[in-house]
Amino acid sequence: MLYEIHHYPSDLIDVMHVTRGGTAVRVVVRPVLPQDNAPTAAFFAGLSQQARSSRFLASLREVAPGLIRRFTQIDYKSHVALVAEVFEDGVETVIAEVRYVRNQDGRSAEFAVTVAEAWQGLGLAGKLLAKLACHAAASGVEVLTGDTLASNAAMLHLARKAGFTLTPDPQLPSVVNLRRALPTIAGRMPCGATAA
Repeated sequence: MLYEIHHYPSDLIDVMHVTRGGTAVRVVVRPVLPQDNAPTAAFFAGLSQQARSSRFLASLREVAPGLIRRFTQIDYKSHVALVAEVFEDGVETVIAEVRYVRNQDGRSAEFAVTVAEAWQGLGLAGKLLAKLACHAAASGVEVLTGDTLASNAAMLHLARKAGFTLTPDPQLPSVVNLRRALPTIAGRMPCGATAA
């Protein structure tokens, strides 16, 4: 199978600084690449069982290699994904990921965001989601949607803060549907750096 990137969005490469344990940490944010298979697999393997369940709305012992490939071999037209990584002792470690996949209508997209538990509470999820939403809007996406478990208090808080409407799923009482209309800014890319 031929893998082809429609257009690698290098404008989404960014550097953020977060304070963790009283120390400033440099976090690099960039669009995911096919060679990110191993770091992405390690990221999901490092999540707790509960965190994986919250991310995939299902109990997963591990994320299958085929799904990891789908998460890293993306076209940047219908599927956009960013990873946040730190470099410690020369080792690259993915600490968060955020993505959207366009629905068939082309005007809406489903999003997901995950931050490693050791890096939660530092504002990374909000910054990554804002960057992704800005890119989605500039690319013509009109609505971002997602689902989360009703028990996922952190995601519900993030969604409210980011302007999403939260609605209980009519068929699955344990799930909350998230929806946010995006501003119409297609054709221009106002998604500058989130932090210097």
